[in-house]
Amino acid sequence: MALILATDDHGEPEIFASLQGEGPSQGRPCAFIRLSRCNLACLWCDTPYTWHFEGDNRPHRGGETYVRKANQVSLAPEDAAARIAALGQPRLVVTGGEPLLQAPALARMLDRLLALLPGIRVEIETNGTVAPPPALDALVAQYNVSPKLAHSGNPADLALPPERLHAWAAEPRAALKFVVAEPADADEVLALAQRYAIPRERIWLMAEGTDAETLDARERWIAALCVKHGLTLSKRLHIGLYGDTRGT
Repeated sequence: MALILATDDHGEPEIFASLQGEGPSQGRPCAFIRLSRCNLACLWCDTPYTWHFEGDNRPHRGGETYVRKANQVSLAPEDAAARIAALGQPRLVVTGGEPLLQAPALARMLDRLLALLPGIRVEIETNGTVAPPPALDALVAQYNVSPKLAHSGNPADLALPPERLHAWAAEPRAALKFVVAEPADADEVLALAQRYAIPRERIWLMAEGTDAETLDARERWIAALCVKHGLTLSKRLHIGLYGDTRGT
């Protein structure tokens, strides 16, 4: 049972050390592993090389499709765990793509990693549509859940399944991070918060954008909304530090 990873610019598995750029742990040093494949197709996705392969007709604003063979690599869970452990970081961020699509192999990898580095804290970044099975859930300290709003281009019945939103709202380990591009997107967030009883102290608003100028402009009005409604602003620190690049 192998893990399917994305590749970096050199064709190697995208496993690296950096600072967490988003959400509750932003600014903290972490190891990262980026898994390939996704069950959604966001128009503005900043990692389309994890899913928008040749023959995939789902729309993406960049228009580019990627050669699967050049952008995916298989690793045994034990190999992936060893590579992560060698980075010596205090926490791991599992990102994608949608990591929970590979839950059995991911659980096997985390079990091995926690044996190598018993104190490492594991975060999983997820679009929130897939339930983590118990064997994986027991190994996770934090979920960074990013439900996709209407402007993502995904049908609501796929992107916002009610049973999952109810479950995440009740899960204290889950921070819900919403990507917003216009004030109307924040209105959608507030409606979801009311409908599913999501505690506002666990809601993060993050500007959509892959360049510092766009992010700065949007964060100004997002900040005001956060103050007004008791929400939290998430930066995208890695964009300012490294640009929109792989392995950062």
